[in-house]
Amino acid sequence: MIGLPFPGLSRRGALQAAGAAVLTSLTAPRLARAATREVTFVEAVHNLGYIDLYVGQHAGYFEKNGIKLNVSAAGGDTQAFAAVLGGSAMFGIGDPTMVPISVEKGGPGKVVGSVVQRAQYFGVSETLKPITDPKQFKGLRIVTSPDPNTNYSVTKRLLTQAGLVIGRDVQIIQVSPGTEIGAMLAGQADVAIAYQPGVAQAKSQGAHIVFDFSNAIGPFCNTGIMVLDNTIKGNPDIIQSLCNGFQQAMRRTYADPAFAKQVARKEFPQLPPDVIDNAIDTELQYRIPSESVVVDEAQWDNLMKMQVYLKNIEGTTKFEQIVDNSFARKAAAG
Repeated sequence: MIGLPFPGLSRRGALQAAGAAVLTSLTAPRLARAATREVTFVEAVHNLGYIDLYVGQHAGYFEKNGIKLNVSAAGGDTQAFAAVLGGSAMFGIGDPTMVPISVEKGGPGKVVGSVVQRAQYFGVSETLKPITDPKQFKGLRIVTSPDPNTNYSVTKRLLTQAGLVIGRDVQIIQVSPGTEIGAMLAGQADVAIAYQPGVAQAKSQGAHIVFDFSNAIGPFCNTGIMVLDNTIKGNPDIIQSLCNGFQQAMRRTYADPAFAKQVARKEFPQLPPDVIDNAIDTELQYRIPSESVVVDEAQWDNLMKMQVYLKNIEGTTKFEQIVDNSFARKAAAG
């Protein structure tokens, strides 16, 4: 008599157990593959305004929702959306104005979530005193990322609304995203319009914040999750997983700043821990990372008004035409 493969079980029980084992062996690889579905994802630039993305990665929230993000930095807002348009990335985060620009020209695009809810930029200088009125920028050299990146756009609008003529009353020097602080410290400009962790790094070298765009502009859809219409139709489950992961990360970022700091140190290991801690404290103090993945219509309207003013868009599209909040709302309700 052949011994039972499961000692202590009856023949019937053993057969049932064996069948379950076979079923598990057949389905396990499929489940494992589903749990690690890889998704290409680009960020405009690697910066701490996107701390929710990094918290989501390090805490495993995206994987828990069935996707693994392969993240790369595109080098700017335009490049991030170009990667989505070109098919080299399924998702991109950056200035969501890229989507209405595309749609107004007859192209595709949707925004399915919010990542940064206020203008995440600060005026940083080694020599200037705090600027309380935008007119005080007169006569200064200002360094930003190139047009149409968001820090250029918010700066241009601020200056022109103050009655300053760019090129006559004030100079804007455009450099590659992420190099604004270096240009200022090298003496090429009086003030840099920059973001974290560059701002905190500059402060550690003797510079200081002289202007705060987050309060000057107010609630503002600074960064959104951009995707193609075909992805919404063909892969709604992946979009839902992404929004779920972001929402969970957003809650963790604000509830557990210590964890956010740990993550930030891993993302920027070249910077001293105290610099990173200062950067995260500043981000949360000014409520810069989004607290909900849902795109707020008032924040979106603030962004659109700025872009119409700058003539980057015509303003012919409606909120519902550009923003699909269905996935974000479901994530926020979970």
